[in-house]
Amino acid sequence: MSIKSNIQSVGGNKHFQAPRGMHDRLPASAPYWDRIESAATDLAREYGFGRIETPVLEYADLYRKTTGEESDIVEKEMYLVRTKGGDTFALRPEYTPGVCRAYLENGMSRLGQPQKLFYFGPVFRHDRPQLGRFRQFTQIGFETIGGQNDPVYDAEIIAIACDLLVALKIKNTTLKVNSVGCRICRPIYKKQLQNYYKNHEKELCPDCVRRLKANPLRLLDCKESACVVLKEKAPNFLDKLCVVCSGHFKSVLEYLDEAKIPYALDNTLVRGLDYYSRTVFEIAADGPEAEIGSMIGGGRYDYLMEMIGGHTTPALGFASGVERLIAVMKARAIEFPARNGRRVFLAHAGEMAKKKAFALIRELRADGLNVVEALAKESLSAQLKVANKEGIGLALILGQKEIYEESVILRDLKNGAQEAVSLTKIVAEIKKRL
Repeated sequence: MSIKSNIQSVGGNKHFQAPRGMHDRLPASAPYWDRIESAATDLAREYGFGRIETPVLEYADLYRKTTGEESDIVEKEMYLVRTKGGDTFALRPEYTPGVCRAYLENGMSRLGQPQKLFYFGPVFRHDRPQLGRFRQFTQIGFETIGGQNDPVYDAEIIAIACDLLVALKIKNTTLKVNSVGCRICRPIYKKQLQNYYKNHEKELCPDCVRRLKANPLRLLDCKESACVVLKEKAPNFLDKLCVVCSGHFKSVLEYLDEAKIPYALDNTLVRGLDYYSRTVFEIAADGPEAEIGSMIGGGRYDYLMEMIGGHTTPALGFASGVERLIAVMKARAIEFPARNGRRVFLAHAGEMAKKKAFALIRELRADGLNVVEALAKESLSAQLKVANKEGIGLALILGQKEIYEESVILRDLKNGAQEAVSLTKIVAEIKKRL
């Protein structure tokens, strides 16, 4: 793409634009981002997950071997970076392979098992920009790696995903679950699936014609209308599970039932990545917001570690797109409790008071107070208008008289009541009022 295509002309002046499919995070959306990261961090602490951060750049082969050569991510969506030394890197299209690489490279298998890890950061996919899809977006993820292949971990990961939506006040959602089996039962099912679709090959979209030979499971993941109709009569994966996989999945569902977590069985749910085994799940919003797409998706990937040079290691997790969460929250007008009551406004009257106010603000913030100011405005009334616009109910006013008396006026902006308070007592008085 030429540089000119990233520039638009406004009034004769040329301005650069953000790359297509990428966007700026502006202050107006900060409350959503802060709330989501805070909710994820709180859940990580409650469930015993430690934060991990992997490089934005990884060797491209890491994703080719794990995510799958025929997956849309590898085939169409990876941003590749070729170095002068001949190496080929990829901008991180997802976190899980990198987290597993870090687990293996850093000897985390020698630590207490399982290792519970979570992350919050940007990923990149050269996807077609549309509602709920960006070329740079942010993922939250929780991964449980190592330990026993115990169904309780599957249920725990699903519970965390549900708890995240509860913390964000996102209701009216549907949790879909399925099992995609293991190395024993999956090849048998794939063969039956191929036989079914071969009889309908002329009805498939071009992508699915190719998938029929390369990876027939992805036929169940297609969103083209003709392919959606065909998969309704496709063989049922749940009927083809081996005894071990069937028992594992049954236990997962029993844990969900015990915890009263509602779910819907979906035998066509396979997820779009090669490394999944056994339990897979997705959570989407009901109603008009469903068109935004799945908010959360994940599952078990016991064979991934083996793909990158390690041993077969029990592992599972989920990822959630932050932008999709925000899109649902905005569409449903989900609001957060007002925090204005925990803020105080500091106004000044006069040049000398302005300098003292500058120092006082730093002292108050050091004591843990959230102080808002408008020091650049000289008029006291103009400053108090800012406080009113921000919805702040408590103000400190510092003038020349207060400087000499080493005090400050504490004013309730709702009823106008005010009193002079000694600077030595102001912190305690503010905290009492707030």
